[in-house]
Amino acid sequence: MKTIAIIGGGITGLTAAYHIQQKIQTGAFQARIILIEAQPHLGGKIQSLHRSGYIMETGADSIVSRKMADSTYIDQLGLQDQVVYNATGRSFLYLDGKLRPIPEDTVFGIPMGVESLAKSELISAEGKVEALKDLYMPNETFTVHDSVGRFLRHFLGEELVSRQIAPVLSGVYSGSLDELTLASTMPYLLDYKNEYGSIMQGLAANKSKFTSGEGKFISFSHGLSVMIDRLEGLLTDVDIHKGVKAERIVRREGRYRIELSGGEWLEADHAILGVLHPQAKVLLGDQRLDEWFDQIATNSLISVYLGFDVPDDILPEEGTGFIVAEGDDLRCSACTWTSRKWSHTSAGNRLLVRSFYKSSNPHFPALSHMDDEELIRTACRDIEISLGIRDNPVTHAVTRWQDSMPVYHIGHRGVVDRLEEELRHHYPGVLLAGCSYHGVGIPDCIQSGERAAQLVTELAGDQNRS
Repeated sequence: MKTIAIIGGGITGLTAAYHIQQKIQTGAFQARIILIEAQPHLGGKIQSLHRSGYIMETGADSIVSRKMADSTYIDQLGLQDQVVYNATGRSFLYLDGKLRPIPEDTVFGIPMGVESLAKSELISAEGKVEALKDLYMPNETFTVHDSVGRFLRHFLGEELVSRQIAPVLSGVYSGSLDELTLASTMPYLLDYKNEYGSIMQGLAANKSKFTSGEGKFISFSHGLSVMIDRLEGLLTDVDIHKGVKAERIVRREGRYRIELSGGEWLEADHAILGVLHPQAKVLLGDQRLDEWFDQIATNSLISVYLGFDVPDDILPEEGTGFIVAEGDDLRCSACTWTSRKWSHTSAGNRLLVRSFYKSSNPHFPALSHMDDEELIRTACRDIEISLGIRDNPVTHAVTRWQDSMPVYHIGHRGVVDRLEEELRHHYPGVLLAGCSYHGVGIPDCIQSGERAAQLVTELAGDQNRS
């Protein structure tokens, strides 16, 4: 019987284990599954903290509903009755010392039509006229491998991109628009430009894909951790090791010896590395791979939740949060009004906010050396400046993600392809999965886990038949 080792108990590794188990239970093939997680709990970046009547997420706070539209994953986990959608409301840019509404009918700040462009309070008349060249300028050279920043500026103009689009899009993808490709962000924009002759008109024609009666994001009534807990409960045929660190993988006579903390080890025929690429690099310890691992880029992030014993209608605007434009007086990069966006996160609709401090922010070097108390004071200062709220928080949560936020730069896809090719040659049966390679959101990680499960079961099945 083959042994499949999965290193990493985040959503990617758990999903891979779940789908392999499904194939075993249907009799498709036989194998032993071992899952190894260094932390004492599963979930990776997904962990829901319950404190003082608030729910606070250490990592992502939601799942993009559009990316799960064709998936039965939530139904398979039996969680449909716990699904909650975000409240729909206005988002703002903090620009020139003031909250300014991001126009409605936009996708990451990109207008869905000329009317949305015309209503923007962020763009001058000259900037709006410049953006109209999108309506008549054809695409003659751009492909999905080009920079999304260069693509958008070419057709929509510098002002619209720098003042309205870049703050939103850079905030979502944790990188400069000039370093991100269309393929890694929004490849459909190129399709719309080519098909409709205009990015804005293409978005307008496909408006239903981006707007619906329900919110664009989903979570669960008791936090995202319920998905992790449910997966752990379903993995009845998986040998799970928590609090055990995989330290090295060595190929020996067609199998893999996985050395664990405490001097233990195990052998496997196949392995899925559902960990961040720096950890995968250390596990394999192979200079032939290092040059490719080293070309995968990351950013860092600090998240600070503040819970106040005041109603969230104290907020100065009707909305769900703001993004900070470059050059303003706040230290944070963005702020989500969590109790307004997700009513389930706060008992009695008391105010809960979450501030994000990103390594792309020029203040980050100083912030990264602050202790939790200093970060909380900094977050309180940002809330006072931006929202006028001077109350003291009754609870808080600080999370630091150092070099853990992948950035899909222009060469990313080629680097990952080469890395996987090298693995097939030097480490057949060892697969990479997760946000370092195939997508940063929860749906992307789920899909990556499913992909790895499919590939490894095909490999194991072929070997069993031979």
